[in-house]
Amino acid sequence: MIQGKNILIGITGGIAAYKIPLLVRLLRKAGANVQVILTPAAKDFVTPLTLATLSGQPVHTGFFDAENGRWNSHVELGLWADLLLIAPATANTLAKMVYGIADNYLLTVCLSARCQVMAAPAMDLDMYRHPATRQNIEALKQRGIQIIAAGTGELASGLCGEGRMEEPEAIFDVIRQHFATRQRFAGKKVLVSAGPTHEAIDPVRFIGNYSSGRMGIALAESFARQGAEVDLVLGPTHLSTHHPAIRTHAVSSAQQMLDQCLFHFEQADITVMTAAVADFRPQTSASQKIKKTDAGLQLRLEPTVDILKTLGERKEDHQILIGFALETENGEANALKKLKSKNLDFVVLNMATEPGAGFGHNTNKISIIPKDGQIYHFPLKSKDEVAADILDHIARIIPAQGQ
Repeated sequence: MIQGKNILIGITGGIAAYKIPLLVRLLRKAGANVQVILTPAAKDFVTPLTLATLSGQPVHTGFFDAENGRWNSHVELGLWADLLLIAPATANTLAKMVYGIADNYLLTVCLSARCQVMAAPAMDLDMYRHPATRQNIEALKQRGIQIIAAGTGELASGLCGEGRMEEPEAIFDVIRQHFATRQRFAGKKVLVSAGPTHEAIDPVRFIGNYSSGRMGIALAESFARQGAEVDLVLGPTHLSTHHPAIRTHAVSSAQQMLDQCLFHFEQADITVMTAAVADFRPQTSASQKIKKTDAGLQLRLEPTVDILKTLGERKEDHQILIGFALETENGEANALKKLKSKNLDFVVLNMATEPGAGFGHNTNKISIIPKDGQIYHFPLKSKDEVAADILDHIARIIPAQGQ
């Protein structure tokens, strides 16, 4: 999978830079084209000559190559790469990446790259644990940058703990897996619903819920990165996505979401319904703002159309349909009921009572329940990692669906 791929490695000023020559050798042996960028501080830890010899390419250290009288185009290099790996990624570099600071050649290339970006943090344990570093890592994950988490072991400071950059062999495996899964949904049309719905009481008030749409957006972006063409039906949220393979259809109400889902469902090979659709809406919506009175206000509610059930009734044998079940009690029993009553291929259960799961978090803790009733439990993870787990399960059932 790595044969012929263009891999760009950015090395920053950390002692773990000494590991990168071995990674370069592993990638070259696997048939990859490798180029290396050294930040000014990185040159104190590993030499350009070593990396140029192993990569078979000149090493980039700045915007201008004085020896050859040549300007190094950060745009061309960013477009050349199929993958940009920053390793080691220091706390300083991670922080600059978050804020778009481009004060060296590597960071300028990073801003120009259109490919997948990975970062392998390396620093002392207290720096790695610091809230600022943790927040920066989470912010980068939300932008789609894959973080190769630091391991635990002996550090350059003499301390022992978390912050040690992954070994070259492990990073090589991550890169290999990336290219192995990159196009596994190529040619597939995917429909994803995400976010809440707002059911109008009057022009300024509504019935809604706390869903941010983050889980659905993470799924849409994961599908797009792996070659799928994605239609994202997105309820009201401050979040957005700009991946070129994702068409976003903004909606507000449950009826609007239903209309969009029905429009795109027939052509979809895979549909994942993560949206938290309101179960009820006001029977009537006032055309003007309702004034506050001492008498109070009574609302008569009516059920909204069950979008997931509607799609399940229209589902063809070749289509995969997945639903989410957010529960506060009797989770597995309720999820199994939804799985069967709505003709799903599997249901993703998450319990709102679990710390770090449900609405309002960057993390989630799920269980996947397929038709055979076997339950797959997963620990608390970032929503990007949860999306990866869900796509892995979908990839496993695609051959069975086609039989």
